[in-house]
Amino acid sequence: MVTIRPGPVNAGGIQIANHLLLAAGVLGTTGASLTRMLSYGAGAVVTKSIGPLPKDGHVGPCLAVLDDGFLNAMGLPNPSKEFVEELSVLKGKPVIASIYGGSPEEFAMVAEWFKGSVAGIELNLSCPHAEGYGSAIGSDPSLVEACTRAVTKLGMPTWVKLTPNVTDITEIGKAAEKGGADALVAINTVKAMRISTGLGRPVLGNRSGGLSGKAIFPISVRCVYELYETCKIPIIGCGGISSADNAIEIMMAGAVAVEIGSAVYSDVRIFETIAKTLYSDDGIPSKDIVGCAHE
Repeated sequence: MVTIRPGPVNAGGIQIANHLLLAAGVLGTTGASLTRMLSYGAGAVVTKSIGPLPKDGHVGPCLAVLDDGFLNAMGLPNPSKEFVEELSVLKGKPVIASIYGGSPEEFAMVAEWFKGSVAGIELNLSCPHAEGYGSAIGSDPSLVEACTRAVTKLGMPTWVKLTPNVTDITEIGKAAEKGGADALVAINTVKAMRISTGLGRPVLGNRSGGLSGKAIFPISVRCVYELYETCKIPIIGCGGISSADNAIEIMMAGAVAVEIGSAVYSDVRIFETIAKTLYSDDGIPSKDIVGCAHE
């Protein structure tokens, strides 16, 4: 298998310890859980998405375990501004705050709360199951550009997480780039649904939700590949990555680093597990891997 050399990575203005990051929404709700993921080998961690007001989320069931992934409709539950205190134990650590809002002004307000306490901001413009937020905004290029610009004006490294639930993801990527984004994160979950044949009703309380896990990895690769052809800023691959070979593949498509979420469910030490086969001292420099599938 192809291996790469270990070492820190600069991804969109943020210095991370290695190529493997914890994705938003997975063990990112407390300072203790984020600290734990860093201790288990994550090069950086992304928090649960935080919004302008406290939110309870959708009624349950909110999660369904599938053969090849997960279906969830959490509805962005979060304590809002109170969460900032959770990060006090992580001062100086590579933490990226995931935030959401319903307008450029709300995005800027929430981002301002985290100024000075995180390494950067990730804009959740892609959640497929939160009415008025996420992909409801992230499917409109003009709104993506405006929300991105509102946050980048604050001077913090800003990543924009994109939805695959659009006709052309490159149009959205270019809008984020135009708004001053330092990096793109591709992708968030894929809008999906399952129905219980025993009950004759959707398995989720919200009816539809977001599909994550191994099932969406080929979609992630395709989206990263297309964005690499179109945009000039770095891309962080996300969606279905569960092995060192997956990480190499999506880096060959154009990602400079990867975020891992669902794979934590079956292996809480997934970062250490992947690192064992991803890195070797005689491996290829990662810069020679990134985007090589385009040559």
